[in-house]
Amino acid sequence: MSQTGMWLLLAVVAAAVILLSALYKRRFTVKELSLIGIMAALSLIAYLFFRVPFYGGSSFHLGNTFTVLAALLLDGVSGGLAGAIGLSLADVLAGDPGYAVTTFILKFIIGLTSGAVAHRVFHLKKLAAQKQGGYLFKVTVSAAAGLILNVFTDPILGYFRNVYIFGQPYTIAQALVKVAGGVTLVNSLLSTACAVALYLAVRPALEKAGLLER
Repeated sequence: MSQTGMWLLLAVVAAAVILLSALYKRRFTVKELSLIGIMAALSLIAYLFFRVPFYGGSSFHLGNTFTVLAALLLDGVSGGLAGAIGLSLADVLAGDPGYAVTTFILKFIIGLTSGAVAHRVFHLKKLAAQKQGGYLFKVTVSAAAGLILNVFTDPILGYFRNVYIFGQPYTIAQALVKVAGGVTLVNSLLSTACAVALYLAVRPALEKAGLLER
């Protein structure tokens, strides 16, 4: 696919995701938009300045931490948008619009999944207010849900990106090797630990400042 085609595809994917997000949430408050922007910026910084590249296109970074953190603090759509915007922008700045297409989708899935588990399954906001038992466990499972799913969705979407966007010879076996390589898994586990620690630290302060719903 040509460079122009990649840019057009990225624009279509971004527009579709943002439209679906707006239809799902109906409205975003100013506080939510501010936190989404902050988390997107932190994702971008974590990727651009604290990334360790590996052979084969993989890399270790903590950008996903802030995708999950936004999902835990707000909701899945907000977390997904924060990660999708911040990390796809990082790809764009690196001159890789083709990677940005799949990054936008992948990070949105991470946020959506972690947010759904946190707020639809465990209802973390109520747990935090009532100080019920098992809170740390449920926060950890919520954070890990989206990141562990990414271990498998990343190589799958990577396969379609390499074959249909880049036009490169790439096989399912090569995608599975990426899963077995463990870089994404280690990345996910460390990002989970960081997201949980940050959530436990900043949520009470944000609530006290009136920046989160109680």
